[in-house]
Amino acid sequence: MKINLKGTILILVLLLLWQAGVQSGLLNHFIIASPVEVLRSIYRMLETGALIQDICASLKRVFVGFIISIIIGVPLGLFLGRSRELKPYFLPVLEVLRPIPPIAWIPLAILWFGLRDTSSYFITMIASFFPIFLNSFAGAENVEPVHINAALSLGANKQGILKKILLPSALPFIFTGIRVGLGVAWMSVIAAEMIAARSGLGYMIQLNRMMLETQNVIAGMIFIGLLGFLMNYLLLKFQKKLIPWKQL
Repeated sequence: MKINLKGTILILVLLLLWQAGVQSGLLNHFIIASPVEVLRSIYRMLETGALIQDICASLKRVFVGFIISIIIGVPLGLFLGRSRELKPYFLPVLEVLRPIPPIAWIPLAILWFGLRDTSSYFITMIASFFPIFLNSFAGAENVEPVHINAALSLGANKQGILKKILLPSALPFIFTGIRVGLGVAWMSVIAAEMIAARSGLGYMIQLNRMMLETQNVIAGMIFIGLLGFLMNYLLLKFQKKLIPWKQL
């Protein structure tokens, strides 16, 4: 992983300004804890194992919901993107469902699945499904007809067209949708955990907010950012290996 020196310097400068602001009294330490207090808090929570448990709980929910949305969203997007007959039936339904915020599904998720992990899986899946589906759909729609016609004229069957034409053309779109879906999945799982869970980083942040433990709140936020950054980095590495001919 390459280190961005300029970005690192800016982060260090901001941390120093933040620490100086709290120590000088310009920033109220009851509202925003200093970086040193946050680091101490992270050390304490790592020592007790509480932070690791919450990280694992959130990662599991993001991973399960995200994978389900990929399994459903990619094939459905590719299929509808190439189906002139079914597109007019399904697209209006999906366009009505798409603007509904994932958080609005939480009451129904609790009624259907209770205060269990299944509710968080469902919310994460709903949130990440639409970016993945829409980009897969766009990828399938944007396949050059001349490529398909050339393959057909050479005797390619449906499986051959899928493997050799459709998937390679749509993969850059699919990866864009997967990366956007990953970010949305993290946002949604944290919101779901704040309301409908008894573990995870969202639950930890909400609990510490009520106790005015802002150093723990900020620690949770930092780990959400770091985990999202790491997962996106791994996705980019995988994308580079899978489609080296077209980097975004």
